[in-house]
Amino acid sequence: MSDLLELAHKQHYPTGALYIVATPIGNTADITLRALHVLGLVERIAAEDTRNTSQLLSRYGISKPLVAVHEHNERTAAARIVEHLQAGERIAYVSDAGTPGISDPGAKLVDAVRDAGLPVIALPGASAATTALSIAGDWASTFTFLGFLPTKTKQRATYLQSLAAHPHAMVFYEAPHRIIETVQALADALGNTRHLLIARELTKLHESVHRCTLAEGPTWLAEDANRQRGEFVLVVEGAAPAEAGGDASAHDALLSMLLEEMPVSATARVAAAITGVARDALYARALTLKKDA
Repeated sequence: MSDLLELAHKQHYPTGALYIVATPIGNTADITLRALHVLGLVERIAAEDTRNTSQLLSRYGISKPLVAVHEHNERTAAARIVEHLQAGERIAYVSDAGTPGISDPGAKLVDAVRDAGLPVIALPGASAATTALSIAGDWASTFTFLGFLPTKTKQRATYLQSLAAHPHAMVFYEAPHRIIETVQALADALGNTRHLLIARELTKLHESVHRCTLAEGPTWLAEDANRQRGEFVLVVEGAAPAEAGGDASAHDALLSMLLEEMPVSATARVAAAITGVARDALYARALTLKKDA
């Protein structure tokens, strides 16, 4: 162990750099040696929730000045952090759990630091998405991370319909109070037969992992109230090749939504990445929709 700690200590950690540090998603033993070294080395730590981070750091015997950086103040806080970095400080950024910037604040901070010409250094570690994927199986060998779904019923249904022909496994996060209705919405939009992995409270005391079909998911969750508690990662099988090869008109809802925000070429490119349908076909269809509009 001392040799491993020595390896962490010997690495060069430049000043004036932002360190994006992954923290455990539940089990505090899942911190890396390099993360512990950097959290002890930096002058201050930026955190999504300073109260949670203070409690976590105390478990490791670390005490540092904390700066709150969350979704409501990320831009203004980033400006202050850039000033500290320009003064030669090292600053670490952590989210509440897992890897920052993955369905968590941090991305705007990274952009601001890079725009200021300062280095951003990642310290990899725990991530709920990759943890769930690692135990999903071969059907999830290629995947798209989609985070949290829209909370409003109609918006969620429209969004999921646009993913019906997506050829890769899809990874979603969900809160306990919406888990049954979300799994039911997935079944309604994507069909009953696809594989579903329900991963709950990963790495924590009451962790559970269940694989079933989308049709079986809502029933399994409803059978026991304990199965509806905690934080969830859902991995859903992608469309079969026959489904993925559908015509571009099947994605009019997605195309129309994208056309409201971006030009035709960008709409076709994004829609192709989401659906797996040929970009040329989607471009032609988007042109038609734009003209009709």
